[in-house]
Amino acid sequence: MSFVRELGRKVRDGAEATREDALRLYSEPLDEVCDEADAIRRERCGVAFDMCGIVNAKCGLCSENCRFCVQSRHNHTNIAPYPMRTVAELVEAGERDAADGALRFSFVTSGRRLTSSDIDVLCAATRELKSKTNLEICVSVGLLDRDEFARLHDAGVQRVHNNLETSPRYFPAICTTHSIDEKIRALKDARDVGMRLCSGGLFGIGETPGDRIDLALTLRELGVKSVPINIYDAFPGVPMSEAGLAPLTTADARRIVAVFRFLLPDAFLRLAGGRRLLENLGRDCFHSGANATISGSYLTTAGANMASDAAAIRALGYEIKNLDNF
Repeated sequence: MSFVRELGRKVRDGAEATREDALRLYSEPLDEVCDEADAIRRERCGVAFDMCGIVNAKCGLCSENCRFCVQSRHNHTNIAPYPMRTVAELVEAGERDAADGALRFSFVTSGRRLTSSDIDVLCAATRELKSKTNLEICVSVGLLDRDEFARLHDAGVQRVHNNLETSPRYFPAICTTHSIDEKIRALKDARDVGMRLCSGGLFGIGETPGDRIDLALTLRELGVKSVPINIYDAFPGVPMSEAGLAPLTTADARRIVAVFRFLLPDAFLRLAGGRRLLENLGRDCFHSGANATISGSYLTTAGANMASDAAAIRALGYEIKNLDNF
């Protein structure tokens, strides 16, 4: 039996892949790695597929200097910033995605943290959407503290998203105004008040395979079960876009997803930003271990149409549904 097949068998039986195992997967045949990752997904997660819609609830003028981000005020982009949207606007966006088939919806805001009045808006929008739809509500709101997360949770928010982006080693190369430890602290505070966690990474920003693996291992240690996989989408005026980095291919994305599946066998691996750069909107990744996506419009780029995305995902043999344990 090959190394890949033997490792896949061990993971399906409950063993944990090691860092050395994952590094070796980068030198093994791609199709074999992806096929085995998909077998792990079927064994550990079945045919469940999670589809999430998002709304850019507050855009631009972020104080943080993330070198990849179009919403940082340190970068020179032509996006139009705006303050927190109204409750009515946020509810309308959520109802629209619910009508198109979303079961989960997330408010995403720019900035290091929110004001108290911003949190009030998100709480009110959450309560209204929970009364009008069956959506599960998530938030991506930066570095809040435990009491602020508790306010959102009390209003009905069930999950918090905060991407670690990359490994602890590489993080200082992409941001210096906050640390990965601050992000981890925010995730732990949200978890402590009863929220589930969503955290993943951005790939194609100069990281090594080892950085990708170390990110996955950090997420495994935190018990994260929803893991966005974002492919870097270069944008004029952003420092990372001027670095001359080669864009990732569909094959690169498939291997990233597959290796994450070996390391996080029961997580929902969520193909997210950058899907438009991949062949067929990255749908080959859904045969390589991915079993979730963000659909509809993204923050500052176009995504996949939610209704057509849902139809294509069902045609692949998945069932779109929410589960209570991730």
